[in-house]
Amino acid sequence: MTQTLTLRRPDDWHLHLRDGAVLEAVLPETARDFARAIIMPNLVPPVVTGKDATAYRDRILAALPEGSDFTPLMTLYLTEDTDPADVVTAHQSGLITAVKLYPAGATTNSASGVRNMDKVRPVLESMADHGVPLCMHGEVTDADIDIFDREAVFIDRVLDPLRRALPELKVIMEHITTAQAVGYVKAANKNLAATITTHHLVINRNHLLVGGIRPHYYCLPVAKREEHRQALRAFATSGDKRVFLGTDSAPHVDATKETGCGCAGCFTATNTLSILAHVFEDEGALDQLEAFASLNGAAYYGLHPNAAKITLTRHPDPVSYPEKITCPAGPITVFDPGFPLYWRASGPPSSG
Repeated sequence: MTQTLTLRRPDDWHLHLRDGAVLEAVLPETARDFARAIIMPNLVPPVVTGKDATAYRDRILAALPEGSDFTPLMTLYLTEDTDPADVVTAHQSGLITAVKLYPAGATTNSASGVRNMDKVRPVLESMADHGVPLCMHGEVTDADIDIFDREAVFIDRVLDPLRRALPELKVIMEHITTAQAVGYVKAANKNLAATITTHHLVINRNHLLVGGIRPHYYCLPVAKREEHRQALRAFATSGDKRVFLGTDSAPHVDATKETGCGCAGCFTATNTLSILAHVFEDEGALDQLEAFASLNGAAYYGLHPNAAKITLTRHPDPVSYPEKITCPAGPITVFDPGFPLYWRASGPPSSG
């Protein structure tokens, strides 16, 4: 049995850090293992302009632990009033890496998102012309569409027509959760990739609902049937260059999760690498973990993979992580995969 696994230091291509006290509490959990992360812009108010992104990046850098080697890759929140010139300028300057599209009402802090795709067409056309990637939360929000069907309907109603109209637009369908999404991304010949979260490789909708509602398994897009989870695992562990890690690690203090109308999000930053190693070992695909976590995302975004390396060690006894992260705003519960973890990153990243 493999006891150590060395790979290039990974990146997280979908991460929520929030702001203020929560940012300061959770940022070290990502910076410990990851070299870079695409930072989600759904603050209150959202990060909609280059000026907003500069200010948020500065707050993130100020919150980093001393000596930390971590680079936040900033994004802008797409609204129906977004200025195409501001987007292009921010991207060409290196300030932002991508733009994020939230359908209005789809998830946490998405009220300022897009309701009418026609109103953002000029921005998307400009992005296609200038090579600015578009990250998409891929769900429709129509009241008559079942929540478990919203991703598949989004592909048919929004994503496919958009890609046909703007084939040069570079799109990332984030946190895919269905076999339909897997099939759609695999059929693409260019300019489409997908991220898969840690938790969607582990849980299906039974984990959320059977035996009582488990609020710390509630996320959006919501976990689907087991057949979809198996499709995600097969895709993630296949080595396909069109799929890579985006944890969608989404911290909320317990008071906002464990309530009558709890927030969506799973906080996985702390133990993601241990969980991924477990999943890839289960699938007989440890040799593909580096592609999923360290190589494919960088290649799709046109960036070099990290030079530093990280070593995961398989321990004979289960490794432990804190159940909660302490934060002045309240405790933040770490995602529990529901099985013992034996793999853990050992020591700081190395240059060798």
